[in-house]
Amino acid sequence: MRVTICAVGRLRAGPERELLDDYLLRFDRTGRALGLGPASVAEVEAKSGGMSAEAALLSRAIPSGAVLCCLDERGEAVTSPVFASWLARWRDEGREAAFVIGGADGIAPDLRGRANRLLSFGPMVWPHMLARVMLAEQLYRAATILAGSPYHRV
Repeated sequence: MRVTICAVGRLRAGPERELLDDYLLRFDRTGRALGLGPASVAEVEAKSGGMSAEAALLSRAIPSGAVLCCLDERGEAVTSPVFASWLARWRDEGREAAFVIGGADGIAPDLRGRANRLLSFGPMVWPHMLARVMLAEQLYRAATILAGSPYHRV
């Protein structure tokens, strides 16, 4: 099951990029035997047209037929095992997954409305560059949960 992180803005070299790359590599290695991955990042430029212009670019980055999960503070806050079960179900259905992370103003309502799931990392708003790292870590954690690894402890 391919996973695409569709995000507004370019993540430059630095600690966030290193963490993102590390967790995505871990996800790919752990998930391969489970039918998860590979994971990739599709970055789109932040546009002066705001959320609507960004939504058009994000829509083009979403693979056709993929389950769409938008990261949004109004979304559902779930446990890591529940998130892992989402991935397992989508994999078992033969679907790809696309996770959308908006820019500074969030995700346009029309794109958010097309989502199969809205996911929240809690009621706080997180910087979109850090949200990428948090999502990548949760993808890796989900793979370890499904693999029965001790990485995730309850």
